[in-house]
Amino acid sequence: MNKTEIIARRILGWKLNRWDRWFDYEKGEFISVSEFQPEQQLGHAFRIVARMEELGFTYKTDGATMVCFGDVCETGETLAEAITNAAFAIADNSSVPDEWL
Repeated sequence: MNKTEIIARRILGWKLNRWDRWFDYEKGEFISVSEFQPEQQLGHAFRIVARMEELGFTYKTDGATMVCFGDVCETGETLAEAITNAAFAIADNSSVPDEWL
């Protein structure tokens, strides 16, 4: 799995419906795999921020290249990339409790 897939599954709670689309059970919508690009699209990245805040993480940023969710901080060349990197650091380390998944 790549970074986006891990975030979609472990943080957003999406399920792969077909090889080319996710299904968000909470909103009842399909999301094309090719259209969800949080590292490049700030709007997509802020969807991750909203979910992380729902899960109890505090979002902090320097406004450009560094993002923290609680005590986990990561950087990126853009704000969208920094958000994605910080969320991935949490998801990949399995720091999100199983009951949130």
